[in-house]
Amino acid sequence: MKLYNTKSRSVENFSPLNKDIVTMYACGPTVYDKTHIGHMRKYVGDDILRRTLLLLGYSVLHVMNITDVGHLSGDTDTGEDKLERGAEKEGKTVWEVAEYYTKYFHESMHAVNILPPDIESKATDHVPDMVALVEKLISKGFAYETGEAIYFDVSKDSHYGELSRQDINEKRIGVRDDVVTDKDKRNPQDFSIWFKRVGRFADHTMYWPSPWGDGFPGWHIECSAMSMKYLGETIDIHTGGIDHIPVHHENEIAQSECATGHEFVKYWVHYEFLLVDGEKMSKSKNNFYTIEDIRARNINPLSTRLLFMTTHYRKPLNFTWESLENADTSLKKLQKFASKQNALGNINEKYLDDFKNSIGDDMNTSKAIATLWEVYNDTSTSDTDKWATILELDKVLGLDLANVPKFVISDEAKDLVNKRDQARADKDFKASDELRAALVALGYSVLDTKDGTKLS
Repeated sequence: MKLYNTKSRSVENFSPLNKDIVTMYACGPTVYDKTHIGHMRKYVGDDILRRTLLLLGYSVLHVMNITDVGHLSGDTDTGEDKLERGAEKEGKTVWEVAEYYTKYFHESMHAVNILPPDIESKATDHVPDMVALVEKLISKGFAYETGEAIYFDVSKDSHYGELSRQDINEKRIGVRDDVVTDKDKRNPQDFSIWFKRVGRFADHTMYWPSPWGDGFPGWHIECSAMSMKYLGETIDIHTGGIDHIPVHHENEIAQSECATGHEFVKYWVHYEFLLVDGEKMSKSKNNFYTIEDIRARNINPLSTRLLFMTTHYRKPLNFTWESLENADTSLKKLQKFASKQNALGNINEKYLDDFKNSIGDDMNTSKAIATLWEVYNDTSTSDTDKWATILELDKVLGLDLANVPKFVISDEAKDLVNKRDQARADKDFKASDELRAALVALGYSVLDTKDGTKLS
């Protein structure tokens, strides 16, 4: 398999640390508001990556976090805690907000057939692991304490900025009067790994005991602590959106590698944005759509997954309702075919090899989808062989075609069809229309052909 590595800025031949299992950590949601389809593009990408590895014969240990504390509205230690802000907005406790939107996230992922991670780790369940990591960084001289927080000292890390290729001097502290900063920070670029329950966070609802007094973890330390707990000090693959590169992932690398002395991640995989009218789909712009919006238009959420796969994960994708409706039409074609299949034939190895070559080439989903349509349109292949091949491809594509209900014409419907065909032969069009209405009421689509009434 070939995979683009953000760290090297090149497509590399994938070689895991351990040939028996691939370790994969995926940055999960901050559960303060609804999951939207812009988020879902990233999680669908994670799912396709995991499924591709499985198809190519690897075993995968997939860990994903749930950020339910510590993510400030500004990624560089500014603003409010997003959970606190969400709770205030909705008149709920932070715990209620986190629980509600975690459930919403799970429902959104289920709607697009994303495999759940092997381990889902909540930040609030792992605070002792984070405290231990902070202590380690302090003991090694990479972190220091102020009256407000514990900071990682970026000047002590000679490799800081290598992922984003951004010079450390380019990272500047906020200069607006409304941006809260700690006057005791040694360097403007230093980032918090533990917030004390003082000053602007004196009334913070979520807090835990620590050697530095009550407080809560910074967002960046959470992922380092949880990934290393379950996957070890060096992991194969770490995924995220491209917006994570300059701050969150840069900081993860710094604190992890300084704590352990080892490389943190071999392959960094980042997904481009989903756009609306040329702008990033986001909550702050209020230009986002959810699973509920899709269902309100009578569109299958799985069509969103199909739409995402038409564009490479490293290219921006501009969302329109027209493009999603087209994807839904395409999905219906596949589902209609699936509904009529009751027997499996032989997998067409040529198509499977073509598919593996495409999906294994840095997850080229558009070429992989093209192979799927080649199978679908191949008139020289039997339906049973087509079905066996499509099911194999769908192990990666995840369109859930194996679970499409089989199309069955009931005895009642067969009787109505016979009566309608007779009515049409007798030119009794009133009776024919009434019988059509009765078939539609049973849930069938009715098509008049030269061979009589056909149902779907």
